[in-house]
Amino acid sequence: MRTVEEASNAMALDGIMFEGVQVRVRRPSDYNPSMAATLGPSQPSPHLNLAAVGLTPGCAAAGADGPDRVFVGGLPYYLTEAQIKELLESFGQLRGFDLVKDRDTGNSKGYGFCVYHDPAVTDVACAALNGLKMGDKTLTVRRATASLCSGQPKPDQTNVMVQAQHQIAIQKLALQTPGASPLGMTGLSPFMAGLPGMMPGMIPGMANGFSPAAESPTKVLCLAQVVSADELNDDEEYGDILEDMRGECGKYGLVVNLVIPRPKPSGEVVPGVGKVFVEYSDTVAAAKAKAALNGRKFGGNYVVVIYYPEERFLRGDYSGES
Repeated sequence: MRTVEEASNAMALDGIMFEGVQVRVRRPSDYNPSMAATLGPSQPSPHLNLAAVGLTPGCAAAGADGPDRVFVGGLPYYLTEAQIKELLESFGQLRGFDLVKDRDTGNSKGYGFCVYHDPAVTDVACAALNGLKMGDKTLTVRRATASLCSGQPKPDQTNVMVQAQHQIAIQKLALQTPGASPLGMTGLSPFMAGLPGMMPGMIPGMANGFSPAAESPTKVLCLAQVVSADELNDDEEYGDILEDMRGECGKYGLVVNLVIPRPKPSGEVVPGVGKVFVEYSDTVAAAKAKAALNGRKFGGNYVVVIYYPEERFLRGDYSGES
């Protein structure tokens, strides 16, 4: 194109129907939106009138196309299409997924594209998955195209990273609880265990708001990222924290027992330090508390809440280990 403006205006043709065929217009694979923004407009002019020349503006809506298209590269070749989709869907339902395969062999070429039904999931998934180690591979997950048709402002990058880190923390905590499917991601835990080089906590999980399947509820909740070991050393401060947590948790139902493991002066490792365990009188109260407390900010941290096995809590096992 002759100018930056003309190139950006041409992107408005992405998704239009021309003589019965959907037109695809893409930026180059090495296109850098941040750098391009310094040269001129990166979006089509709002004053364009495609209808005047007989064209209808559109967005590619089928398959893994559209303004929120995500490039997923660095995929291990041994992963099946179903396994890759399972990983991506831990953040939300996919509208489309295309795994690029070799024409002759039909084998994966190690990269593909996807689009989420909920555009709000896109940047969180990219932030959490990009740079993830999978065996001897490192994932590259980023937006494949600039947003042209969604009309939605991009989320604040700091907020995106907070959400991504929050999801990773949830997954790590859930994977420490034997027998518990990480926030209801059916089948994902066995799949992860079978991947070469994978360790618990490496795959980011889902946070509330991304439509996870239901967990198996119990009367006991485990709250993580609430307190630090240093805060628990002082007797007076520990008493205040205990009272505050009992009062806050008591807003959602009858608290039968509340345990906050403390570090020992000897330096001996104490299971569960930094977590709070709350036993309610019934699962209804526990569910209300979980919905209200999960994701809440406490002392500068975002609280992560999962159900904890009642039998382990009753025998005083706060380790989260088998």
